[in-house]
Amino acid sequence: MRRRDFLTLLSAAGANVVAGGAVHAGSARGMARDAPASPPQPVGSLPATEGVRFIALGDMGTGESNQYSLAAGMAGCHDQHPFDVALTLGDNIYPNGDPALFKEKFERPYAELLRRGVRFYAALGNHDVRLGREAEIRYPDFNMNGRAYYSFVKGGGLVEFFALDSTAPDAAQMRWLEGALSASGARWKLAYFHHPIYSSAVTHGPETRLRARLEPLFVKYGVAAALSGHDHVYERTRPQRGVQYFVCGAGGQLRRGDLDRRSPFFAAGNDQVNSFMCFEATPERLSFRSLDAAGKTLDEGLIAAAPALPAAGSAGRLS
Repeated sequence: MRRRDFLTLLSAAGANVVAGGAVHAGSARGMARDAPASPPQPVGSLPATEGVRFIALGDMGTGESNQYSLAAGMAGCHDQHPFDVALTLGDNIYPNGDPALFKEKFERPYAELLRRGVRFYAALGNHDVRLGREAEIRYPDFNMNGRAYYSFVKGGGLVEFFALDSTAPDAAQMRWLEGALSASGARWKLAYFHHPIYSSAVTHGPETRLRARLEPLFVKYGVAAALSGHDHVYERTRPQRGVQYFVCGAGGQLRRGDLDRRSPFFAAGNDQVNSFMCFEATPERLSFRSLDAAGKTLDEGLIAAAPALPAAGSAGRLS
């Protein structure tokens, strides 16, 4: 599938168009659909400028058939619209991050993506740090470069990704995060980490103490979206204080029936199949899809970029 065809598909499926920074989302059949915050408007076609494509998944490191099946689906997604970045949202290597299991539970399942040059950028989960904290942050194929939290930029500054260590959110990490967010000139700032601060899942649910530390920084510095795992489901929340949250913790593990669709956070979700997410960022918008192993779309939509602010001393010129 050509890039333009993929984006046309997203435009045709889109709904709820709101002012900049909000989600324009359409859910797949059988899933909850948000009530429009304003009358739907056509989203049109995206510009021809090449964007940044990436995928995300969490809680995947089982080494079992469910992980392999989803990995094959990810390779199929790559065939249709290639990407070179994969974000892991923690619990990369079950049960304890043992480096002796890296080959069995990472290199073999994702051999085809690694062969194609896809780079995985990991965040740590609670299972990883039981034994493997130091081994995982130094493992070359996780691209953490010896750091439990870090950022990296793609698309010539279009997107900056902030990988956080939610298993040890100490003051030093919060100081680093504020400095990194403040210094970022990226059009899109995206955070990812293991423990969700908004979730409608029953087993774990939201980490409210972590929310109290992270959310003010996300809001202050214009983070557009945050992705987490830990709950073994897919969920798109209702935007909270202008930030879109996703739970994408069904990359290998799955907890059927765990979503509480009566939650005030819940917008759309799936707790019946393993899934991953694929994204494409352009200067104007961030498109997203949640997919199962067979390539079926579970949820999809667009996030519109907020208007760029004038650069200092630019007399109204947009940066």
